Amino acid sequence: MRFLVLIYGNPESRAVWDSMTDEQKQEGMAGYAALHEALAARDELVASESLEDPALTKQVLVRDGRPMTTDGPFAEVKEQLAGFYLLDCESMDRAVEIVAQIPEAPFSVVEVRPVRDLGAYT
Repeated sequence: MRFLVLIYGNPESRAVWDSMTDEQKQEGMAGYAALHEALAARDELVASESLEDPALTKQVLVRDGRPMTTDGPFAEVKEQLAGFYLLDCESMDRAVEIVAQIPEAPFSVVEVRPVRDLGAYT
């Protein structure tokens, strides 16, 4: 089964990161590298990326067949998507176990969502 793990940042999680020493930040990044390596070794990692600052976002609406864009995320949203993992693992329980290993999880919001198999519709 595939699961999308969405890691959200918010002002509080950004403040935690900003308050860390360079050494603590390096340890956190090493934790991500170790998790990436372990998931790849178990063939559970499909993809993983960290996302740039939400201020660099373009929102796209398609109306009458034409794309219209606006800059940045909605201002009223506190939590912004910061990164993701696409996992291929045995169950939701296993996906939740993996989330517990994400270094940012203790001070962020992390969502796990099953990926819909569209093969059933072809």
